[in-house]
Amino acid sequence: MTMVTPPPLDQQEDEEMLVPHSDVVEGPQPMEVAQPEEATAAAVVENPPVEEPPALKFTWLIPGFTRLNTRKHYSDVFVAGGFKWRVLIFPKGNNVDQLAMYLDVADAAGLPYGWCRYAHFGLTVVNQINNRYSVRKETQHQFNARESDWGFTSFMPLGELYDPTRGYLVNDTVLIEAEVAVRKVVDYWAYDSKKETGFVGLKNQGATCYMNSLLETLYHIPYFRKAVYHMPTTENDAPTASIPLALQSLFYKLQYNDTSVATKELTKSFGWDTYDSFMQHDVQELNRVLCEKLEDKMKGTVVEGTIQKLFEGHQMNYIECINVDYKSTRKESFYDLQLDVKGCKDVYASFDKYVEVERLEGDNKYHAEGHDLQDAKKGVLFTDFPPVLQLQLKRFEYDFMRDTMVKINDRYEFPLQLDLDRENGKYLSPDSDKSVRNLYTLHSVLVHSGGVNGGHYYAYIRPTLSDQWYKFDDERLPQNNPGFNNPPFKFTKYSNAYMLVYIRESEKDKIICNVDEKDVAEHLRARLKKEQEEKEDKRKYKAEAHLFTTVKVARDEDITEQIGKNMYFDLVDHEKVKSFRIEKQTPFLLFKEEVAKEFGIPVELQRFWIWAKRQNHTYRPNRPLLSHEELQMVVGHIREASNKANNAELKLFLEIERGPDGRPIPPPDKSHEDILLFFKLYDPENGVLRYVGRLMVKNSSKPMDIIGELIQMAGFAPDEEIELFEEIKFQPCVMCEHLDKNTSFRLSQIEDGDIICYQKALSIEEDECAYPDVPSFLEYVQNREVVRFRTLEKPKDDEFTMELSKLHSYDDVVDRLAEKIGLDDSSKIRLTPHNCYSQQPKPQPIKYRGVDHLSDMLAHYNQTSDILYYEVLDIPLPELQGLKILNVAFHHASKDEVIIHTIRLPKQSTVGDVINELKTKVVELSHQDAELRLLEVFSHKIYKVTSLIFMLTFFFFYLVKSQIPEEEKNIGPNARLIHVYHFTKESGQNQQVHNFGDPFVLVIHEGETLEEIKTRIQKKLHVPDEDFAKWKFAFFSTGRPDYLQDTDVVYNRFQRKDVYGAWEQYLGLEHVDNAPKRAYHNRHAYEKPVKIYN
Repeated sequence: MTMVTPPPLDQQEDEEMLVPHSDVVEGPQPMEVAQPEEATAAAVVENPPVEEPPALKFTWLIPGFTRLNTRKHYSDVFVAGGFKWRVLIFPKGNNVDQLAMYLDVADAAGLPYGWCRYAHFGLTVVNQINNRYSVRKETQHQFNARESDWGFTSFMPLGELYDPTRGYLVNDTVLIEAEVAVRKVVDYWAYDSKKETGFVGLKNQGATCYMNSLLETLYHIPYFRKAVYHMPTTENDAPTASIPLALQSLFYKLQYNDTSVATKELTKSFGWDTYDSFMQHDVQELNRVLCEKLEDKMKGTVVEGTIQKLFEGHQMNYIECINVDYKSTRKESFYDLQLDVKGCKDVYASFDKYVEVERLEGDNKYHAEGHDLQDAKKGVLFTDFPPVLQLQLKRFEYDFMRDTMVKINDRYEFPLQLDLDRENGKYLSPDSDKSVRNLYTLHSVLVHSGGVNGGHYYAYIRPTLSDQWYKFDDERLPQNNPGFNNPPFKFTKYSNAYMLVYIRESEKDKIICNVDEKDVAEHLRARLKKEQEEKEDKRKYKAEAHLFTTVKVARDEDITEQIGKNMYFDLVDHEKVKSFRIEKQTPFLLFKEEVAKEFGIPVELQRFWIWAKRQNHTYRPNRPLLSHEELQMVVGHIREASNKANNAELKLFLEIERGPDGRPIPPPDKSHEDILLFFKLYDPENGVLRYVGRLMVKNSSKPMDIIGELIQMAGFAPDEEIELFEEIKFQPCVMCEHLDKNTSFRLSQIEDGDIICYQKALSIEEDECAYPDVPSFLEYVQNREVVRFRTLEKPKDDEFTMELSKLHSYDDVVDRLAEKIGLDDSSKIRLTPHNCYSQQPKPQPIKYRGVDHLSDMLAHYNQTSDILYYEVLDIPLPELQGLKILNVAFHHASKDEVIIHTIRLPKQSTVGDVINELKTKVVELSHQDAELRLLEVFSHKIYKVTSLIFMLTFFFFYLVKSQIPEEEKNIGPNARLIHVYHFTKESGQNQQVHNFGDPFVLVIHEGETLEEIKTRIQKKLHVPDEDFAKWKFAFFSTGRPDYLQDTDVVYNRFQRKDVYGAWEQYLGLEHVDNAPKRAYHNRHAYEKPVKIYN
């Protein structure tokens, strides 16, 4: 069912960009990119709207979605902008565990040569329960014959799409919408950005747009670039192992290259693999991690302290009593500031909110040392701002009503000039240096286009702080950069400023300094010059490629070397034979002279055969080149005659005859009755197949006529009986048939290039071999698979290998595995397949008899793995699959121990059933009717206290269950139940907080000091005095630690109740995480932090 309607113009949204659909994808493809409208400064009249044709909305209803059994599924054709379109989806994913969806030109095959059309389009999977959760992505693309479809290989996780409770699949029906607006053709790729703008972009590795936008911003701070150039590196350093050298190389290429620059060297120096490059992260997080890493690398060098000089500012946190003379202050440094967007009109409103004074009064009075409880003011003022001010705009927050992260797309204004001395320095502390003028000029704006689950980053930058802005969008650097030099700057609904970079006006000449080749180390210039020369050689090679062809020459020596070692079927792997790069117009006789020089075979003793691919997919020598062909034809014509494909290679077999003394002799004349046959010898006793030679025979003769020669070639006794088999094909299955010795070759349909395998006639002893004849051996070779088995607890380490057959059934595999590990009941084995992209176990194990063969276990989209993970269960897998499994950490009310229990219950059980089941476990309760509390924990924080009737449907949480102490059952008016979390902070200037371990709740009482609470916590957690003395305690609100003294009254700090997430208040215990790390867990993409390992 399809419907087409034009949407309202104000509903046209902007989001992300992507990759063209491809049946062969090297790795997981990300969602990416969009082309937004432009940004805006405060207090200027808006630009008039641009007249563009309206988008057309197409609705596609897909019933019976789970029953679709095709890899690709197309919608009906619809018309937008006068062109025919259709939507293409991959219901089971296009080589990744995501729904793939593309917009396709429906009539591409019939369009005239050179056609192209440009469209801005959005694709949506509609949430049929709540439209707010619909997944929508946008991009634009110039469609042509080479790229007739474009879209998103990773549109949304298949697990979400196929989960009926999520609302995307209702009554086995999926609803998809497409909005298409045809626009004027824009040719990004023919545009020379270096020539037009003086700048080049960065190539996107998959999902590295966030990194590219940050790197462009840092590069265009010349003082920073100069410091990077002056970091000590040597000619012996490898860019892939040295972050300073990789960054120097990247910046040098951005400065001097004529085309876009790759970032693979840099990401390899980070210690990232391909999987990391396809994992999108947050710009702010990468900025902090990268600056910390560079700060560390700069220590002890001439540029030590550069990061601090550029980006470090200081703020003073204070608490000042109103009625007594007492003030507590603490100075902190920052590299960037996080400003609220929600509820703030512009940057100034965000700063106003940042320094807003909080009143501590009533129940929230401050316990001042020596003055008891006092009314007080609490706030933050700035001691100094850095020369380069980085403002991170808080576009993402947790929505408690919707129980999910949301993006704040509110309108937000930012000025071209930012005056932080406004209103008599309202943001500055009294001891700040008033001689420093805090007037800033906007240097760059990093934009996020998209939603919570992903999107695209790009940057607007004015490199010299002039009126000219440039848009850096990965490789694209558009010629026209409207918006910034003609304010106001306006973003579309889903595209908004995410990070602002300002430069202090009084220091702009110092920061926007001159950087030239004199700042670049000589060895680096030499290295990059060599790279450029090699690149130019490759370009020249590629440019001249149409004038040359590659000729690959196989000989008997190659066949002998390969058969039985790397190959068993056909004759040779042409990738491993000698190749010649020859001009197409070279006479073939001249080519033979090249061969004579290479192999030492005189021209007159060479005879060449052309290879041909047969209909059964085998590849054999087909016919010899004729004398007139060699005399009159050039190499290019012979290649064309042998293979019509434009880029095909010329593949030849060089026949060399040798005399009794081993020296080359002229090849015998060949008539139409002569056929060239190749022979392989099989030894069943040792399971060995090898090539023994070739013979020219008459097609009217019989195999019996050459038995003597075959016996001699094999080195058998003259009276040895042998059996002959013809190797016919090996794809999709092996075909090797017995050859009658008394039937002529013609009647047996034997022809040039055929392969005959032979062996000794079977004896009783040899009949007991595993593979007694040639057909059984070839069948075994074709399907054998050496599988590396790993335990799920140690997913990086091979425990052992087993040789299995791809045709083995599920039962065959687990039975052999059980025998290998000495397990009586193979049904207790659970297998998990390998993800070739992440190099980790897949999240979901293989169900009992859930696949037919070993080949199905090892398949991962278009790749095949050789790894399987296994675990031994305590109950049979079929029984386990009928149960819901929960791991529950049980905390005793009065004892220190924490016991992990695995609870198994029917899938429709409630939390009340979990508690009842836990009581049946061998755990010691205070009394028989002791009450239990169940906490849902996410990222080591308490998410909620679960109701007893709550169904067990959560996926990303783990459970912490504790016996409720008596003091927590009836909490009086002068006590409060608070959350207590463990945390650590990363080293470096920008210290990020990371929670770990099991959180818990604790009763605190009015007037109780931290020292008293510490005593109870130490007793509860049973921490030795020596370790506990190192612990620090902090009050957290809005994610910031406020460290406490022993005399502080903790009760007064906690005012809000039942607030979770970013605004949660909790008591933090800072100490080293000594708990053993799990070797593997199903980590979701959005949980993975940015890490730079080197």
